[in-house]
Amino acid sequence: MTEPTPQTAPADGPLLVHTADDLRRVLADAGRVALVPTMGALHEGHRSLMRLARAHADTVVVSVFVNPLQFGPHEDFGRYPRTLGTDARVCAQEGVDVVFAPSVDTMYPSEQMVTVQAGPMGERLEGASRPGFFTGVLTVVSKLLHLVGPDVAVFGRKDAQQLAVVRRMVTDLNLPVEIVGAPTLRDPDGLATSSRNVYLDEGERASALALSRALNAGRAAAGHGPDAVRAAARAVLAEAAEAAPPVEPDYLALVDPATFADVPAGYAGEAVLAVAARVGATRLIDNVSVRLPHR
Repeated sequence: MTEPTPQTAPADGPLLVHTADDLRRVLADAGRVALVPTMGALHEGHRSLMRLARAHADTVVVSVFVNPLQFGPHEDFGRYPRTLGTDARVCAQEGVDVVFAPSVDTMYPSEQMVTVQAGPMGERLEGASRPGFFTGVLTVVSKLLHLVGPDVAVFGRKDAQQLAVVRRMVTDLNLPVEIVGAPTLRDPDGLATSSRNVYLDEGERASALALSRALNAGRAAAGHGPDAVRAAARAVLAEAAEAAPPVEPDYLALVDPATFADVPAGYAGEAVLAVAARVGATRLIDNVSVRLPHR
């Protein structure tokens, strides 16, 4: 398959690159490089990642690649939004230098036999609900880190477990890159920004707000310990399960941010309260940091 050569899109915007050879050429004298890995359908949350990346580097690269390896057989790979033209304009508005938009053949030139496993922390929560998900994530992230060679890579904290397993991969494999976590960006109504929000109709979006309400209720109960945090959040989700349309929880968990194992009853310190739920045909995730005091 013949790939297009580097081009600027739109005018005065970032350089649009499709191949590994062209990427190496345009980054040869790039100075300090920051990478923002994305699957496209860029929104305000992605913009915040780009701005943070700019604060860390001379050259900002945004990758746009819908990674088939992280989608299960019954997930939304086929309908996931693919909007490269719009994404390039967003990157131009944020002063991104390079958009790397490889084909599947570029990223996976043959059957992928060697993959990166997340270990036990990747088998919990998202890993349990979506078997193979983190293998797909870590494999493609490791490829992007090798292809781009960034000094810094920026990931959103909305995908807290993903951020944690990427950090562990970088540590365990001695990869020479700094991983920076960006705060979750929320719409004015409290819903965490996500490319999948476009799937929600008006009623589904109203129901989906229960996720952030549940997390806030749990965090407000932190002074009473882990069990109280879980109970407060579950109460909100139980009510939302009776809404029209209903919120169908997948999991709610209060976990250690380093391992994503459930925190015990007497735990004190930083934790992550994480939730996943389906509203209509759309699966959403969210989380907040919770500080549990000594009692």
